[in-house]
Order: sequence, then C-alpha cells, then structure tokens
Amino acid sequence: MTIATHTLLGRLPTIAVTAMAALLALTGPARAQVNRVAAVVNGDVITLNEVESRRRLLALSAGITGDTAGRANDQILRLLINERLRTQEVARRRIPVTDQDIATAVGEIESRNNVPPGGLRENLRRANIDPRVLYDQIRAQIGWNRLLRALLGSQAQIGDAEVAEYLAAAQARAGQPEYMVSEIFIPISSPGQEAEVQRFTADIIDRLRAGAPFTMVATQFSQAQSALLGGDRGWTTAERLDPEVAAIVRQMPEGAISNPIRVPGGFVIATLRQKRTAGRDIATMLTVRQAVFPFEGQVNPVAPTAQQMRQVENAQRLSETARSCEGLDAAGAAGARLNEPGQVRLDAVTPPELRDLLGSLPIGRPTQPIIAPDGAMILVVCTRETRNLAEVTPEQARDQILRERVELVSRQVLRDLQRRAQIDIRSVAPAAPAPAATRQPGRRG
Repeated sequence: MTIATHTLLGRLPTIAVTAMAALLALTGPARAQVNRVAAVVNGDVITLNEVESRRRLLALSAGITGDTAGRANDQILRLLINERLRTQEVARRRIPVTDQDIATAVGEIESRNNVPPGGLRENLRRANIDPRVLYDQIRAQIGWNRLLRALLGSQAQIGDAEVAEYLAAAQARAGQPEYMVSEIFIPISSPGQEAEVQRFTADIIDRLRAGAPFTMVATQFSQAQSALLGGDRGWTTAERLDPEVAAIVRQMPEGAISNPIRVPGGFVIATLRQKRTAGRDIATMLTVRQAVFPFEGQVNPVAPTAQQMRQVENAQRLSETARSCEGLDAAGAAGARLNEPGQVRLDAVTPPELRDLLGSLPIGRPTQPIIAPDGAMILVVCTRETRNLAEVTPEQARDQILRERVELVSRQVLRDLQRRAQIDIRSVAPAAPAPAATRQPGRRG
C-alpha cells in the first residue's frame, strides 16, 4: 500500500530526477563522434558532440527514442542556440554563476531524490554522458533567472496595492472555472521553421501520450520560464492564458494533452491536470509519517521467513508504544526506513481502504502493522485540517504576479537577442562520411 503524493518541483533543473532508473540501466559504449561544427553563435561554436550529448540526456529523461530522436536534432540545436544566447548575455552583463552554485543545485537534486552525494555524476558517467552537459544546462538556467530578476529591478518587488488588487479580482471570479495547467512552449525563430517545428511538436505530443513524463519534457524542451517548474503554471483562469491556449483548455478533460497550439512566437503543448470552481475547493489535508521495516525477499503470507516475522514483531511493538509522530524516530535506530511525504490531500489517497483508515485515525496514534510486499509499515497522522484550497493567499498572489512578469520579460529579451545575433547553422546530421556541410551565413536561429 502506498500514499499518493505530489512531488513539488523547485526552481532548479530536474532532468536527472525521473531519469535515474534509466541512467542506471543504460549500458554500452559511447557513440563515436567526430567533433564537427553544428552552428556558430556570435562567434561561439556549438559542436555536433554537444548536440548528441544533449540528445542522449533528453532521450533518458523524456523517453525520446528511435526516429523521433533523429528528428529532434534540429530542435535540440535550436535549444542549444537559445541557451548559448542566454549564456552570452549573462556573461556580457557580468552576472556571476559560480561552480558552487552548480554544486548546490546538483546537491539539491540528489537530496530531493535520496541519491547519495556524487551519485548523480556517477549515474551520468555510467550512461556515457559527460556531467558537464547537465552542469552547462544548470548554469544557463540559473544565470538567466538572475538576469531576469536584475532586469525587473523594482518590478520584482510586488507592492501591497498590487496584491490587494489581485486578491480582489480572485474574489470576483468566485464561482468561475479555474484550471491547473502545465505547458511546453517551443519557439519559432523564423517563418521558414514553422512546418519543421510543428512536426517536432507533434512528435513530442505522441511521446507524451505514450507515457513520457511531462515535467521532464518541459524542463528540457520548453522555452518558457515555467520550464524551471516542469511546465507548471499553477492554478489559473482562462483569461490569464494565451487566448489560443484558453480556447483549448476550456474544452479539455482532465489529464488530456493538447495538439500543437499555435501562439505568437511558437507552439504550446498544454496539459490540464485539474479543474475546479474558483473560491471553492474544500479539502482535508493530512501530514503523515511512515516507518517501514523492510523484508529480505518477497513475503509469502503462508510461509514468512524468520526475518520477516521479526520485522512484523518490531512494527507491532512500535504500534503499541509510539504515541506521537516523534515516537517513530526510535524506529530509525531499529533499522526502519522513515519517510515524511509532507502534506497529503485525503481524497487523493489510494486505495480507498487506506483513505478511510487515515481519515478516522486519531492524531498521533499509530496504525497496526500494514503488510506490504517489501515490508511492514506503520503510519501516523501528525495533523489533519479541512480548509478551502481555492482561497488565494497574499504570498500566492505575489508569486503569480512575479511569474507572469518574469515570463513576459524572458520572451521579450530572448526575441531581441535572436534578432541581433549572428547565427551560422551548418549541419546536425550524424558525423559520418557525407557531402560537405551546407553553410548558411546569416541564418537566424
């Protein structure tokens, strides 16, 4: 039995998180690659090795394989060109991003996913991916985020009057529909790209509908600032979305993934995660702690092993003695795995039997041992409260206003960098004997 929980995405890159199992499973030698030039961006070279390395990283995180991976090369090059433009602007404005910043970001990724220090780097190396591929991406994202905050200046400080206006508007919307939307924005840098980008966007949609994780694809491919949050736009109204996106979202069932939506500047892929009525979303929220006494091998209910019987006895002893969430701490010293999944929405807990148990369990009182295939589990409800989740707080209002401002500035600055850039795209074909690369001076990415 498990508790369904949400994983909160921070503002740091998350590429390696979902892909960890794939990283561990991948074997085989690295593909040999002649280090040819794929593009030159304001004098900086992007090589075919960089395109291939990023493709491999994306393939692991987004499930992009086969023909789609080959067709992704052009779009990956566009992504790297935009990333290089951002990095150049960060350097021009002398916005520092230190090695310690990168190390801190990597450490947070490892910590959030129970990966030991250095484990992420080792997993990348096992997958024949140079860790610098990920580090460069993290560096670009951190630097760009800092640049945008600097450009916003005093506008990054949201005043009380603006918050009050936002909250008043939220109250006026009570009773209207609200949508929890995630997005992937894939830009079109020149009119001649539209058909190519639309085909690529359609390929990505096919992969998403086949099960590729939306958050990972958004983190890697989306050129919106929401990419830092796995594409998450949070709760929003149709009026705060692009009109073209809003028209689709209004008609989508929950969990659906849209077809390519043409918006100014590119295409959007949207997914509707949830729908609610503004001002009304009453839910019971729990904070829960777990202690799991792991079994050695799979349990056979008819003939459990001596070790499995001891673990059940340990769990039973804890159930009889613990009288608070803190009372589970002693179980850690006895070899139990402790877990604190954070706040859990009661009506999202599965299966229903577990939901009923947690809904009626007294605060601080442990359950009886719950036997799962991998161990004996004890649960304790630490807090339980019922509240209106649709009620917008001042902090949420500030965050949403700032998000929208950052997104607007990000798109404007990137478009300006693209217009002024000298970009020479050579070729993204595999490095093998072939006709000479076609040089396209002055072609803009």
